[in-house]
Amino acid sequence: MSTLFTDIGELWVFDSEAGTSVLRDAALVVDDARVAWYGAAADAPEADDRVGLEGRAVLPGWVDSHSHLVFDGDRSAEFEARMAGQSYAAGGIAVTTDATRAASDARLRELVAARVREAQRGGTTTLETKTGYGLTVDDEARSARIAAELVDEVSYLGAHLVPAGWDADDYVDLVVGDMLEAVRPHVSWIDVFCEEGAFDPEQSRRVLEAGRAAGLGLRVHGNQLGESGGVQLAVEMGAASVDHVNFLADADIEALAASPTVATILPACDLSTRMPFAPARRLLDAGANVAIASNCNPGTSYTSSMNFCVGTAVLQQHLTLEEALRAATLGGAFALRRTDVGTLRVGARADLHVLDAPAAIHLAYRPGMPLTHQVWRAGARIA
Repeated sequence: MSTLFTDIGELWVFDSEAGTSVLRDAALVVDDARVAWYGAAADAPEADDRVGLEGRAVLPGWVDSHSHLVFDGDRSAEFEARMAGQSYAAGGIAVTTDATRAASDARLRELVAARVREAQRGGTTTLETKTGYGLTVDDEARSARIAAELVDEVSYLGAHLVPAGWDADDYVDLVVGDMLEAVRPHVSWIDVFCEEGAFDPEQSRRVLEAGRAAGLGLRVHGNQLGESGGVQLAVEMGAASVDHVNFLADADIEALAASPTVATILPACDLSTRMPFAPARRLLDAGANVAIASNCNPGTSYTSSMNFCVGTAVLQQHLTLEEALRAATLGGAFALRRTDVGTLRVGARADLHVLDAPAAIHLAYRPGMPLTHQVWRAGARIA
């Protein structure tokens, strides 16, 4: 069945080849879960069904290319302490592992499913999530299996933190050996936290090389707490994305600008950790590929609201509205090496985020307001 969406006040298309198109008084046709046509409402073809949007703005669904949804437990006390002046350290991850290991499969599945629904209600139609709160062979395999049942893209992050009682190099042996073999059927990506307090560049290289040999795409957490070497390693190894990127030397920005590796910024995390914001303006001005993601996790960014992240990028990181919207849609798709999402070009999966506003600038103009009106994924209404 074909569906005509009409009376669209503002339609943002985005296209990796044709660039950004913004149409007013527009319409769009979905057929067989794909975008079949878009243009002026007056020129719209007939369709089997019709949805009038009463002048609302329509965007592609958000593509959230960095999240950590497979966990149990609460770290609000840690957050409260940080707000009172205590500094963030990577070791806080260990707090979540105990609760996650203790949770039943059914409970973890229920928690992940609830978080996916919550993200969808905020306009997210494509999600990546990671393992990394199990840190044993069995628990990482379980996390990967549950994530694969519920989320679009799954990354193996056994190299999230060195567990208590382990030598770092011995733990890397496990990560690239039995643990990788156990998660491999359920994941498409391998990730590593290349940072002081986690894994150094050489240990991170071992993890990425093992993942690549197993046929996985490469991702890196890098340069969050300092100039850790994560950016240079990601670019050298051809990683699809390096995420956080708060502390960048000129050489890091030059390397990203000269490569297809996406710099994924995480505005909500920067606010929560009170770190300097990632230098998104410098990255874009240099010609780097930039994505915006939520980093939804229990310790440093417990939100899946891409609306909030986009508004923050405009208000605090000096991105234009177009740059922020593109980074949260097409940029996220490129970070996942997807061409079917993050866009409303003809042939793309019909993922529509309908705002309860006449223009997308309301995401920054009215920060924190509940502006998602409807969400459609593959032509079906999901929120």
